Amino acid sequence: MSPLQLTVVIPVRDERENLRPLWEELHRILEGIGRSYELILVDDASTDGSGALLDELGRQDSRLSVLHLEQPSGQTAALDAAFRFARGDVIVTLDADLQSDAADIPRMLESLGTLDAVVGYRVRRRDSRVRRILSCLANAMRNRVLGETIRDTGCPLKVFRRSSLLKIRLYDGMHRFLPALMEFEGFRVIQIAVGHRPRRWGHSKYGLCSRLLHPIADLWAVRWMKRRRLRYRIRGEEAVKETERNSLVG
Repeated sequence: MSPLQLTVVIPVRDERENLRPLWEELHRILEGIGRSYELILVDDASTDGSGALLDELGRQDSRLSVLHLEQPSGQTAALDAAFRFARGDVIVTLDADLQSDAADIPRMLESLGTLDAVVGYRVRRRDSRVRRILSCLANAMRNRVLGETIRDTGCPLKVFRRSSLLKIRLYDGMHRFLPALMEFEGFRVIQIAVGHRPRRWGHSKYGLCSRLLHPIADLWAVRWMKRRRLRYRIRGEEAVKETERNSLVG
């Protein structure tokens, strides 16, 4: 089987009305890129018929794979499951609510170049004032505690090099900190502005606890990881490696 260039990963929880328009939009955008691709949609134990519709779309589309989680497990679990099944050299993530504009994907792929990740930050957000305030507070606190500069950690539209992404071990809630976790490991991450659209159907599945309280708790875990990360070099390591390279050439 020939390698794929691109995998688009989308967690789904009760988004039935959005799924067919999302599927159609993604194919329209991705066909114009000229790269081989696949879609992986993960049903996080939806109760509104999303799972059945995904299976129907999967029967129509050989490039669509559907994963069903046995019980509601959250976004991090859904993303992690898809990452493990993905075959593309590059992985794109976005939500199923149609608020992310798939038209930004080609520009993000161009920006990736030889980097490891490109993460979006939403401009002119089309959310309620309360959600915008909560997001600003969460981003400000996160950057202050971690000493980072990620402008919009909640933006779901991100592009990762698969080889780099799979070196990151995820825990529940840690999808919000993926850019920071990658930077901890020395990977190169950049941010670019992306569009944002109002939600047409359905409603957000995440309230105050999931958007602010839980991330605050997770933040201290990430801070601990950053402070306790092993940092050392072996004296003469470069000389040893050069000797090994010369012996292989000889």
